[in-house]
Amino acid sequence: MIVRTKKYQLATGTYIKTALVSVLKEQWWVGLIYLAICAGYLWIPNWWWIIGATIGLVLYLLFWLIQFAGVTQLEQGKFMFQKLSYEITSQQILLKINPKQGMPMKWEQIKRVKKGKDHFVLFVSKAQLLYFPFKIFNNENEIKFIETVLKRKGFIK
Repeated sequence: MIVRTKKYQLATGTYIKTALVSVLKEQWWVGLIYLAICAGYLWIPNWWWIIGATIGLVLYLLFWLIQFAGVTQLEQGKFMFQKLSYEITSQQILLKINPKQGMPMKWEQIKRVKKGKDHFVLFVSKAQLLYFPFKIFNNENEIKFIETVLKRKGFIK
């Protein structure tokens, strides 16, 4: 079965939010480092432990925010924010700019998948993702087919 989606353009705000939340969930241990540095206050009572740790955490968050905001401006990342349609089969995902131009993407390139209440997010890397809101599919059967393919490939349970 081939699922042909409607054209969809990923909003830069949605991309930045999705990618940032993904990295923060993936690197949860940074919060433990923050707490460990703050715990230095118990050893030597000085507010600079907490201030320094907070500055470090804010700089860490700003680093990733700038990275993802920068991807939206780079020429190499522009294709993610074009209006694309997709042809999805159990072998590959075909990203189509128009009926004659497209780029195939094998399922092996997908690192992980997250299913939300109204979307699928396929992560190719930390900075590259495919966002499929359910509204781009033509009917409920197509969503179920995609879900079945993702289950078979071991991306979702």
